Amino acid sequence: MPLSSEDKEFAQYVVDLMQSIGPVNAKRMFGGYGVFLDGLMFALIADGLLYFKVDKENQSQFIENDLPPFTYFKKDKECKMSYYLSPEDALEDADIMNTWGNAAYAAALRAAAQKK
Repeated sequence: MPLSSEDKEFAQYVVDLMQSIGPVNAKRMFGGYGVFLDGLMFALIADGLLYFKVDKENQSQFIENDLPPFTYFKKDKECKMSYYLSPEDALEDADIMNTWGNAAYAAALRAAAQKK
């Protein structure tokens, strides 16, 4: 399914907002975008929404803020990924985005370290 111009603009907006974290870029995947820093995916954009990588160390922050996980259906079964919805204020404030983005990147680093 082709991405709309709004999807592309939103992805570029997110990437621009996250530049204080580092040289963030977005790659098209899964019908949306993966958001990467130093080769690690730490966020995803799907259906016009931003989701951050979570693990046991930062998941409680998302749950406490009533931010749901990214889910999708596969063969009539709901699957949940380790990405949770971004708080709305992170999309409006670069400092807030920096805090949440860095926490998500740290979760991605921990996940990568576990795989090694």
